Amino acid sequence: MRKKVTLKQLAKELNLSISTVSKSLKNDPEISQKTINRVHELASFYNYKPNALAVSLKSNKTKTIGIILPEILNHFFAKALFGIEQEASKSGYKIVTCITNESYKKEVEYVEMLNYSSVDGFIVALSQETQVLNKFDHYQDLKRDDVPVVMFDRVSDEIDCDKVIVDDKVASRNAIQYLIDTGCKKIAAITTIGGLSVAKLRFEGAREAIQENEEASLVEFVFEDSNIVEAEIEKFLKNNDIDAVLGLDETAAAVAINMSHKLGYKIPEEISVIGFTDGLLSQHSYPKLTTVSQHAEDLGAKAARILVSHLDNFNENQKTKTEVVKTSLIIRDSTN
Repeated sequence: MRKKVTLKQLAKELNLSISTVSKSLKNDPEISQKTINRVHELASFYNYKPNALAVSLKSNKTKTIGIILPEILNHFFAKALFGIEQEASKSGYKIVTCITNESYKKEVEYVEMLNYSSVDGFIVALSQETQVLNKFDHYQDLKRDDVPVVMFDRVSDEIDCDKVIVDDKVASRNAIQYLIDTGCKKIAAITTIGGLSVAKLRFEGAREAIQENEEASLVEFVFEDSNIVEAEIEKFLKNNDIDAVLGLDETAAAVAINMSHKLGYKIPEEISVIGFTDGLLSQHSYPKLTTVSQHAEDLGAKAARILVSHLDNFNENQKTKTEVVKTSLIIRDSTN
């Protein structure tokens, strides 16, 4: 295998200065075309690649973005990551992705590791444990170091950074209103992610819709233990007289459909079901699930655009902002 060569070695073999070789590789107009051709020909022969560390030290940028996600098996975060990578790549940025698996400790460790590795900025969705503990010192440290951060979906008002969110409260209110408009009166709002900011906003939206419709009632339930969620939702459906379920996450909605089948309820004739996140569970459940689409790919792309714009046009006096992506209610067979 041909060994890697350095800029210095190219310059020595061509009997040129390092500066001339460097400029030739960039097709600098100061250098004659004949010299540029010689340099490119030799560089191609040796398959020369610039030293990434040297380039980053000189420019004070690595053109790398650190991504912190709470999980990746969730269809929403997988689609958001796809949007982030596509958008970052357009501007010449690469991404390094770390998965916290909902752990505060891992989140802290990954933020420190990526910051030590000198990524230019971060795109983050907070872990469940971080939100429950309400501990954000690792992001305050980034703020002090002037490292740009964009948070999306799972965010905290305590961190002063750019944020991209969906209209969770409005989406939930609209979903409840749709159930009421289709004849449902006794509605349950259930979730397996009760500790997250998004679930709290969705509960708020559901309550607002019920307050505006006196003929309808709402029962709320948070299922804490994911290991027994099927048994708990089955028990909940047995013990509550309801004609509709709004699952504030995709898992809760999908399990509600399965347990309704098990208990002999007809969907949507006896129980209508709406979920959040238009993922694989929603698209392949039976019947197919009416769902709130959060447009995850667009959400991720928007977060990447904001961060790249900040990195390429740095302004220390730039004010942070929160952008809201509107959701869509996709009507399928689990509702009337």
